[in-house]
Amino acid sequence: MFDRLSQLEDKYEDLTRKLSDPAIIADHTQYQKYAKAHSELDEIMSVYREYKSVVNQIAEAKELLADKLDPEFRSLVQDELDEMEEKKERLEGQLKVLLLPKDPNDEKNVIVEIRAGTGGEEAALFASDLFRMYCRYAESKRWNIELMSSNPTELGGFKEVIFMVEGRGAYSRLKFESGVHRVQRVPETESGGRIHTSAATVAVLPEAEEVEVNIDPNDLRIDVYRSSGHGGQSVNTTDSAVRVTHIPTGLVVTCQDEKSQLKNKEKALKILRARLLDQLMAQQEAELAAERRSQVGTGDRSERIRTYNFPQGRITDHRIGLTLYRLEAVLQGDLDEIIDSLITADQAERLKAMET
Repeated sequence: MFDRLSQLEDKYEDLTRKLSDPAIIADHTQYQKYAKAHSELDEIMSVYREYKSVVNQIAEAKELLADKLDPEFRSLVQDELDEMEEKKERLEGQLKVLLLPKDPNDEKNVIVEIRAGTGGEEAALFASDLFRMYCRYAESKRWNIELMSSNPTELGGFKEVIFMVEGRGAYSRLKFESGVHRVQRVPETESGGRIHTSAATVAVLPEAEEVEVNIDPNDLRIDVYRSSGHGGQSVNTTDSAVRVTHIPTGLVVTCQDEKSQLKNKEKALKILRARLLDQLMAQQEAELAAERRSQVGTGDRSERIRTYNFPQGRITDHRIGLTLYRLEAVLQGDLDEIIDSLITADQAERLKAMET
């Protein structure tokens, strides 16, 4: 570990020198490249340098204790040494986490797809609740939300809603949300007061750049038709809705929320590109199936990950056994405690895998 840290420190110092080189400062592209690489090392270098300082302080304290000291001063030095030893251990743990391989998609924007599952209209209303929850969470992070496609119901739910979240680190925070979300509550339409169980599926896909997923135009079939709203009412009188079919995989994406056919086509292609990247990632994951399976799940959309129990005000994440009794706050977008716990569990599992 320390050989790797020493190499990273050399690289960091080299980048620092390059960023003060007038020739590189004048070259905007090169400067941006080096500045990005430098900023990616900032946190680990800060922790490593603090670690080295603590190691030096420990050595100095041990030297003092080797001398003949009066009992009171010896006690003070020993207390300080104990504190430094604890700090050293804590910093070592931080360094191990910071050295874990980074997910190349972590800094990307994401496309989130929510679909109503079992439960009819109640499932559609729950899908709407999840959409609102993620929108509020994104707002708290100052991320942007763009609606890509939706299929609303007359009671205000969604059979399906697809949206993009744009912001640094969006995928790193939202990637563990993929899976089946289950709700237990008494529907407004239930006269007998019985609790119903419904579900919605969530898929979180990293946005794919064109260079990552090259789509041959000859592999696409693009159909245009007239958009329709609630009850079949015409939204507009032009053929602006777009259905894109990727012939080799059979993937179909439909967009009709925009009045412009071109904008609907652009959105449909973005969703298609993200789904194709997701398929590619799933294939790569399958090829590495012999390796560690994360404690927080595989991201399989068929896996039940969380239950939202309204009568008890309880939310439970089944992957890590976390239960919180503040359902209302979570549905208002206060997701950090759950997401931080999932990230911590994933890091612990990956550290364990590295040590075996």
